[in-house]
Amino acid sequence: MLFIVNAFEIDWAFYTYTPSGAEDGQTRSLTVSNLLNAGFILVMARLASWVAIQLILSQYYRNKKINVGSQYAINQLLQYFVYIIAILMALEALGFTLTLIWGGAAALLVGIGLGLQETFKDLFSGVILLFERRVEVGDVVEVDGLVGTVRRIGVRTSLMETRDNITVIVPNSRLIVQHFVNWSHNDNKARFYVGVGVAYGSDTALVKKLLLEVARGNADILRYPPPFVRFKDFGASSLDFELHFWSHEFIGIEDVKSELRFAIDQAFREHGVTIPFPQRDVWIKGGQ
Repeated sequence: MLFIVNAFEIDWAFYTYTPSGAEDGQTRSLTVSNLLNAGFILVMARLASWVAIQLILSQYYRNKKINVGSQYAINQLLQYFVYIIAILMALEALGFTLTLIWGGAAALLVGIGLGLQETFKDLFSGVILLFERRVEVGDVVEVDGLVGTVRRIGVRTSLMETRDNITVIVPNSRLIVQHFVNWSHNDNKARFYVGVGVAYGSDTALVKKLLLEVARGNADILRYPPPFVRFKDFGASSLDFELHFWSHEFIGIEDVKSELRFAIDQAFREHGVTIPFPQRDVWIKGGQ
């Protein structure tokens, strides 16, 4: 392209200016060749990042069996680095002096820093997330009572897909400075429980046996660590039990609990175990 521009003498100047601190009569122009050089740099940067990720790093990921979240973090950091260098080179190719750009950027940041402090906090938080890997793509997290799978970690915001298949945009700073739960960090299983109460006078050993049988019959409950039953308390109107179990189903755990409750109700009915309802006796003193 540059050969064609020079051959046909179409290297037109779009804009001519006098650089700051230049000598008398010294000017610079923004020409067609400048634009082509800048565009070439950006295209080559995109090509270089694609080659590095798809041809080089992908093979390394397969050989080392690196998880998807780590792959995403490495790829994003590499792209940020390549694009920042490419943008600076493109600006220089357009004729801008980088020292002046840095000086102007510093003054601009001081001027608008207070107004955009939340935006900058989110930007830096996104970089910290990629480096620290507290949250990775594919992790199941709970933020403000919402449970979902992290689908993307961007520069300023992250995308989380909830159990209802709704995409929630979460500012990165909330994943750094605020409390949240990462269900799948360092492990792909977690412990859950289902509570149930039985009537006073029930055979507690039978209740424990039935609860464990129900848990072992559910395909979504892990065999190891094994499920167990906890006699929680003597309630106001019932003996309170908890069936604890481990599962990989972070997103669909409420469905797993629902299936367990159906199975528990059926098992109790078949063996004559009563699930009581709250009741209260009222004695009227001095009544006729």
